[in-house]
Amino acid sequence: MTLNDIVEKMKKHPRYTDAGMILYHNGTVRNSSRKGDPVSALEIYVDHEKLKTLLHTQKQREGIVEILVHIVENKRLYPGEDVMYLAVAGNIRENVIAVLTDTLEAIKTDVTWKKEFLVQ
Repeated sequence: MTLNDIVEKMKKHPRYTDAGMILYHNGTVRNSSRKGDPVSALEIYVDHEKLKTLLHTQKQREGIVEILVHIVENKRLYPGEDVMYLAVAGNIRENVIAVLTDTLEAIKTDVTWKKEFLVQ
């Protein structure tokens, strides 16, 4: 799946015209860890039940039309490769920005975990 696939899927949503803003996040593999250590690869693992619950909850928030997410999981990814696409469509920017921020943070902290492979 590509970011273009996510865009096209969003445009086919039955309430697409209710959206005044769609915000997209494209997460990629960095060549270094948060601590600055060189990274050669990364693997992501997903708790699908937590993801399903999170998306259901976030879609109930004021003004939200749709939330789409695609996470590349259980596969070794290398610096520069796409890890995750997250798209939030909603009525106004205040609602959309808040939901994208909260959803992304929850995915990163509660739904996924990663294994970094450091350069030896």
